[in-house]
Amino acid sequence: MATTRTARRLKLIDIDSLAQAAECLRVLAHPHRLRIAQMLLHGKYTVGELAEACEIPSHMASEHLRLMRRCGFLGSDRDGRRTYYKVVAPHLESIMACVESRFGGK
Repeated sequence: MATTRTARRLKLIDIDSLAQAAECLRVLAHPHRLRIAQMLLHGKYTVGELAEACEIPSHMASEHLRLMRRCGFLGSDRDGRRTYYKVVAPHLESIMACVESRFGGK
């Protein structure tokens, strides 16, 4: 009972929402996905451009993009035969700012 009172007083996030947050943080917890997020915060890119920047094959970049889209971080726009990926989650910028602040000075 004390735990419930503490949770109410602290306005804790419900455990199901925390589980969803943990899953999305797990998705971001990969160097190529962090690079993709970093790039997409500064513009729209195709799979090929992202793959080249990450030095991975396009099919691997596509899989990373699929996972990031599933968590709601990314969206895409078509321009003819090309698909350009973009950030659609406004909070991704704050997450990446923390990453860049802590690890960007190397």
